[in-house]
Amino acid sequence: MNIGHTLDVRAHINSRKMSGRQWLLLALCFLIVATDGMDVAIMGFLAPDITREWGISRAAFGVVMSAAPIGLAIGAILVGPMSDRFGRKKLLMTSVAWFGAFTIISGFAQDVTTLSLLRFLTGLGLGAAMPNTTTLLSEYVPERSRSTLIAIMFTGFNLGSALVGFGAAAILPHHGWRAVLIAGGAVPLLCLPVYLLLVPESVRFLVVRKFPAERIGRTLRRVVGGDVPENTQFTISEPQVTGSQPGKVLLSSAYRATTLSLWGTYFMGLLVIYLLSGWLPTMIKDAGLPIERAANITALFQLGGTVGALLVGYFMDRVSPNKVISAAYLGGAIFILCLASGSVESSLFSVFVLLAGFCMSGAQTGLNAYAPSCYPTVVRATGVSWMQGMGRFGSIFGSFAGGVLLSMGWGFSAVIAILAGPATLAAIFIVINKLGQRAVVAKA
Repeated sequence: MNIGHTLDVRAHINSRKMSGRQWLLLALCFLIVATDGMDVAIMGFLAPDITREWGISRAAFGVVMSAAPIGLAIGAILVGPMSDRFGRKKLLMTSVAWFGAFTIISGFAQDVTTLSLLRFLTGLGLGAAMPNTTTLLSEYVPERSRSTLIAIMFTGFNLGSALVGFGAAAILPHHGWRAVLIAGGAVPLLCLPVYLLLVPESVRFLVVRKFPAERIGRTLRRVVGGDVPENTQFTISEPQVTGSQPGKVLLSSAYRATTLSLWGTYFMGLLVIYLLSGWLPTMIKDAGLPIERAANITALFQLGGTVGALLVGYFMDRVSPNKVISAAYLGGAIFILCLASGSVESSLFSVFVLLAGFCMSGAQTGLNAYAPSCYPTVVRATGVSWMQGMGRFGSIFGSFAGGVLLSMGWGFSAVIAILAGPATLAAIFIVINKLGQRAVVAKA
């Protein structure tokens, strides 16, 4: 009767090929990330119409543009402890409903103040969704291919950001900017019933929170498959933690170096990416090229990042993740210096933009795929979400710093060259993270 049979859930998932339900979960997480990317990027396409209709300056509209990133940072920080307590699925479904609803409501705003508040509230949901999809998927896929699969999921963000541009181009001329916001919020809400039906709760969360064995076994059989006897007891082979508050665990002596190094890496990476992607078109135009060509060259940064994410994830599953991520950040620093030393009219300039995006965005996505492995299940959502939340302040700082440096009269080469410093620091921080992980293993 197999009385007393015990099954290690982590080993069970790692020992099997991906089931159809696991591939379906990847597709659903990809779709959630894509709708997240749509609603993050949507205001950039609507700004010209809104400022013209309301008769306000770009500077005044900057409050609206900065509201969502601030909400993203706070939402990510808030959601982690709640997800570790109440479950990945509950918080993920809540965040999708939240950002979808507030995107729709934003379409009815009548002034800058109201729209700024609504975009901040939308950002809370957007910031909560990404770490939960990362955590949930990481807890269901085999570790041997985890980085590649999470990188595939993150390409959904770029796809969503691009699709909303096409959607805005189709809707704006006929229905106006309010209709774009309503449509952008309706998409995730229409998908929500499918998510509620098909997205499972993390089986690892169920184990560490000591849910009934019957529910754990039923979930494991449905999603992962395999022989799971009815009377099985479930465990997870991973380091044990002391203390019930995730925040204290993350900053305890065992995890402090890991946590702070992840924060530093993510912060520096987003600082570089957002300053480059946000201000590169302006700097190229100021250097003498037409804005159309400046936009096309900057698009190469995003294209390189998509390809880089997939290749960095692939190599992370085959080589030490820290080494791959560190090498990518260092490569980013090198190609950034190449950008700074070259001419925008050179044929190599576009190549350097492509390679800088390949390295920087590839490393950043790789970091998202790597972070879940740094923490045990009981604090994993907090670890991932706090890293993304703290890193979001890097994106805010990078966007702000670009405008400040240009207004101070810094030239193209100087602004670009200085970014090699944060990229190098990101590479150093991820090496420090490796030392922190060794400390965790030694204490386990």
